[in-house]
Amino acid sequence: MLDKVAEANGIDALMQEIGKSAKAAARPLAMAPPEQKNKALLAMADALEASKDAILAANAVDMAAAKEAGLAASFMDRLLLNDERIAAMAHGLREVAAQKDPIGEVITEWDRPNGLHIERVRTPLGVIGVIYESRPNVTADAGALCLKAGNAVILRGGSDSAHSSRAIHACMVEGLKAAGLPETAIQLVPVTDRAAVGALLSGLGGTVDVIVPRGGKSLVARVQAEARVPVFSHLEGICHVYVDASADLEMAKKIVVNAKMRRTGICGSAETLLVDSAALGTHLQPILEALTEAGCEVRASATVLKVLPFFKPADEEDWRTEYLDAIISVAIVDGVGGAINHIAHYSSNHTEAVIAEDPDVVERFFNEVDSAIVLHNASTQFADGGEFGMGGEIGIATGKMHARGPVGVEQLTSFKYRVRGTGQIRP
Repeated sequence: MLDKVAEANGIDALMQEIGKSAKAAARPLAMAPPEQKNKALLAMADALEASKDAILAANAVDMAAAKEAGLAASFMDRLLLNDERIAAMAHGLREVAAQKDPIGEVITEWDRPNGLHIERVRTPLGVIGVIYESRPNVTADAGALCLKAGNAVILRGGSDSAHSSRAIHACMVEGLKAAGLPETAIQLVPVTDRAAVGALLSGLGGTVDVIVPRGGKSLVARVQAEARVPVFSHLEGICHVYVDASADLEMAKKIVVNAKMRRTGICGSAETLLVDSAALGTHLQPILEALTEAGCEVRASATVLKVLPFFKPADEEDWRTEYLDAIISVAIVDGVGGAINHIAHYSSNHTEAVIAEDPDVVERFFNEVDSAIVLHNASTQFADGGEFGMGGEIGIATGKMHARGPVGVEQLTSFKYRVRGTGQIRP
């Protein structure tokens, strides 16, 4: 039906229709009891598993087109679906269903001297627009999280993952039907025309309350420049790992290799390694050997090259680059203070890790590094809502307003005040 609207009247008319439908679905969704939303989520998970073959067939079409277009291996990895990843999507939906329902939760309450009782209560945001690129699993993650938080959602996936996203979206709609919820509570923009993104960023006549971009630097820059509604910024993940002289060497090797190489194409992948100058003779070479053995290209600062001259030199741009590939830039810093200064200058404020046994080093790193997520003796690849126990995430917000870090169910809510009186009037 929506495709016919687009053909007859153009992209703008299509998007306006989607916005109106989402707004209409948002009100009953906000009032839906937890049991009904959970029923939908569980039915969606079942549908994903039952439709596995159809989803894989759709993904094969996208993968073939991406291969023919010569897209990078890191991009192909983000696009790929397999049995394990479909099972993970279904598991994520069930985890979201198992979470406490946030809507109606009394966040805090207090009494005033005049007898008024005031409550701050969690409420849905309304209609959320989610714009994402190559990851088709975001279709399930974003749809589930918005539903649990009582929000309608408009999903605009990338053209490269269009077939996969449509197959997954069909399962989401099946779950909504099974629970008697509006089918338009989770909508997928059915066209790949870039004009659809512009229309969504306009707010669709006041029907969209928040935009969440999940993708590369160019996408986020466009969203921030053009959006006429609030944006949960998800910038690139220029993530750092600092190895202090007090670090356990074997632990450091294991963590650094995992942080970079487990999945190079995700935003929590480490892009820069910082090594304490006091560990130059003990930690640097074994860690870089471990990275090289794992297939990682090392781009080294001048100080590193003085010790290990056979690596490719890093230039200024390397410290600002989200590689999303098996490449890491490496620098020597003067202790934790030097690491903090480097991070403050180059980081995208996404995720940073410190590997150290000295508690004073860890405390200073935690207190002075101003990123959404900071970790101690753990891989940056834990920068993930699912790993935080949120059942999934729409993205990692790197801004400081409203949502920061993994954007899960709670972050997709607002609040209102309920004030109970016994006849009070203001003098």
